[in-house]
Amino acid sequence: MKTMNNTELKIKGYQILSQYLGLVEMEKFISLIQQDKFDYTIWRKSLLNQESVEDISKAAMNERKFSLRKEL
Repeated sequence: MKTMNNTELKIKGYQILSQYLGLVEMEKFISLIQQDKFDYTIWRKSLLNQESVEDISKAAMNERKFSLRKEL
C-alpha cells in the first residue's frame, strides 16, 4: 500500500469516521480532538499497555469475523 499524502489521509479519515460514527458523531469527535491537548501517540501506547498482544489479536480477529458476516 502506498503512503497517502496529507489530503488523501484527511479524506480517508473523514470517510472512515463518517461510516462508523455518522456525520453528527464524527463532527463531535473532531471537535473533541481539537479542543483537547490530546496526544494520540501517548493515548494509543497506554491502550496497548493494558492488553496483551494475544488479547489485541483475538479482538481484531473477532472484529474481522463480524465485518465479514455483515458483508454477507
